[in-house]
Amino acid sequence: MMKNTKSKLNKLWIVVAASFLMLMNLQYCAPETDEIELGYVLWDCANASTHVVAALIEDELGKEVNLTAVDAGPMWMGLARGDFDAMVTAWLPATHDAYYEQTYGDVVNLGPNLDGARIGWVVPAFVPVNSISDLPDYIDEFDGEVIGIDPGAGLMAASERAINEYGLDYNLLSGSDAAMTAALDRAIEREEWIIVTGWTPHWKFAAYDLKYLEDPKKVFGDAEHIATFVTPGLEERHPDVYTLLDRFYWTSGQIGEVMGNIEEGMEPFDAARIWIAENQDIVREWLP
Repeated sequence: MMKNTKSKLNKLWIVVAASFLMLMNLQYCAPETDEIELGYVLWDCANASTHVVAALIEDELGKEVNLTAVDAGPMWMGLARGDFDAMVTAWLPATHDAYYEQTYGDVVNLGPNLDGARIGWVVPAFVPVNSISDLPDYIDEFDGEVIGIDPGAGLMAASERAINEYGLDYNLLSGSDAAMTAALDRAIEREEWIIVTGWTPHWKFAAYDLKYLEDPKKVFGDAEHIATFVTPGLEERHPDVYTLLDRFYWTSGQIGEVMGNIEEGMEPFDAARIWIAENQDIVREWLP
């Protein structure tokens, strides 16, 4: 009886061990997922460019894309940790410089996907103030406020520096891109003075008559570019996606077409796919 029990136990252990080895072998041989993770910030330009890239990866390369909207800091840290495969919304050399320094060596810079970007403070064209240095004389007219966006944005950090550098007794109000543009719309409708944080490309410059305030101390820096970054190893894991991202490059006018359609109520993926269909000559140069 004892001998029969031992025999059954031995057979049971053999079955368990064989099942474990089969499971490990299946895991080892399992094909790598075709899902691509893209992170982006909730800026209109980032929304447009990320959805165009995502639509191409899905429709042309046949891979599923997951999009995650986060603040700038988590976007950079997520890419460095490998939570994201790529992002196409890095503002350099100034706006996201601190994030790039923190993640340097853990992310791969593929270079600009758009040149001629700019950040700063923006006012309606009817406001007779032209420079940040003149703002101390008009604190009442502006209610002592600068309307900002999400608190983690590099533009907000630069705005805090501008307040300190120019010795301004102004409050920087955080919010979102949507809240900022809504406040701008109300002020222009009522012909009221307002300062908002601004950047180019953005659809609001086509919708309203606006101007940047001069920045003689160069707190907001000179012209910037928007760059594409990927996680190390993407070229080996998904060479087709890497090639697309490496070749992706367009102009302010082209991204403005997508942003404008989204602002008018079109779903981002619909706006992206319409632009792709109408610009096949450009898109074909990006594809592997």
